[in-house]
Amino acid sequence: MKKNAQTGRIRFYLIILGSPLVLIFLSIFLGRYPISVSTIFSLLLSPFTGLAVDPTDLSIILYVRLPRVLLGAIVGGSLAVSGAAFQGLFRNPLVSSGMLGVSSGAGFGAALALIVCNDFFYVYLFSFGFGLFAVFLCFFVGRMAASTQAITLVLGGVIVGSIFSALISFLKYVADPFDELPAIVFWLMGSLSRAEYSQILTAGVPITLGVVGLMIIRWRINVLAMGDKEAQSLGIKVNITRIFIIVCATLATAGAVCVSGVIGWVGLVVPHMGRMMIGNNNKDLMPVTFCIGACFLVIVDDISRLISSSEMPLGILTALIGGPFFIYLLKQTKGREW
Repeated sequence: MKKNAQTGRIRFYLIILGSPLVLIFLSIFLGRYPISVSTIFSLLLSPFTGLAVDPTDLSIILYVRLPRVLLGAIVGGSLAVSGAAFQGLFRNPLVSSGMLGVSSGAGFGAALALIVCNDFFYVYLFSFGFGLFAVFLCFFVGRMAASTQAITLVLGGVIVGSIFSALISFLKYVADPFDELPAIVFWLMGSLSRAEYSQILTAGVPITLGVVGLMIIRWRINVLAMGDKEAQSLGIKVNITRIFIIVCATLATAGAVCVSGVIGWVGLVVPHMGRMMIGNNNKDLMPVTFCIGACFLVIVDDISRLISSSEMPLGILTALIGGPFFIYLLKQTKGREW
């Protein structure tokens, strides 16, 4: 019986870990530009077969669809795993990856770059920088209160997020209504339409640092969830560990937001999906959550590309999916404490 249970667990992990790769491969076949399945297989096998291929079809597959689905998987996984880290760290099921003002700060940076520079390189740079700056301000608020307790950081995140949201509204007010304002609004709703390999490299460095750091230290999130006194009694340096987790989660979130825009609900909903499958142990939850988040955003982006002739922003679809899921979650838990 024990051997069968272990075999089933291994099979489950293989399925979960392999799902993003399968979805990435299948998503290459989806798009409004018609390319037959046989043609796509010919394109993928052309380096080995030496057959001549249509350069237009090759460009669409290799330089439009493939970077988009790869970026979607990376962004979805990073947002999900950082959301799981924040929820475990603050022991709050309603916490998301943007709770410390990362999303609002990144949104302000992107809006500022679109008005001042009108160059998407600076959009990535400003959004990433202001996302990190927002977290720094949260820690500054904590220092003013002479504390880095979780509740102080959460309150600081609410304050900082509100300030940056107001600044975004101000930039919308002063922006050119025919050029700059539509670009700001569309960016804030989230999209992968500008996906390129250079973006994968740009976002990949901070996302890799953040996600790897969270994976290495994920067992300590379980200890911190027991409470500060219990963690200290087990030899954990609570403040240093908390700061390290927040920095890693912020790097992952800021790296994702700077290339995809603000995509809500992924860091809030996906960790709960993982808990329903694997439980609350972050040692198992974090890798599973990353894979589910990658699959989730790839599927949502596929729907966005296919649902209409003009792409629907990802933030709209994730909210439409996330809201009903939380209603279902409340019904299942019946308000019990998380």
